Amino acid sequence: MEVSVDRTLCEANEICVAFAPEVFELDDDEELRVIQPNPPESELERVSQAVASCPKNALLMRR
Repeated sequence: MEVSVDRTLCEANEICVAFAPEVFELDDDEELRVIQPNPPESELERVSQAVASCPKNALLMRR
């Protein structure tokens, strides 16, 4: 699975970071970074919740 962010949609509100801090973080410029674009199987449920909870649908998950 691969996770990415559409920066044109992302508001960096940190909902995804709350669900999966091992996969997402805000950088020093308050921009969302995907720190594990290919998260391990153990993170899939959290990443799925983060993607589903994004208010701007800025997160993409491809298998």
